[in-house]
Amino acid sequence: MGTIVDARGLSCPQPVLITLEEMKKVAGGELVVLVDTDTSKENIIRAAASQGWTATDIVPEGQGYRITIRK
Repeated sequence: MGTIVDARGLSCPQPVLITLEEMKKVAGGELVVLVDTDTSKENIIRAAASQGWTATDIVPEGQGYRITIRK
C-alpha cells in the first residue's frame, strides 16, 4: 500500500493542499487519502486529476471516505 494522507477533521482547502504536497513528494505510485466530507472527496478527486493522478477507488469508510489515487 502507498502513503496514507489522513485529512479527516480538516476543512477545505486543507485536505487538498496536504494531498497536493504529498503528491509532489512521491511523484508517482499510490496515495490513500482519508476525508470526512463529500466536498473534500470531490475536491481531492478534482485536484488529483489536475495533476495527472487518477482516483481508482473511492470507498465509504465510517463517517467519510478512503480515496485511492494513482499515477
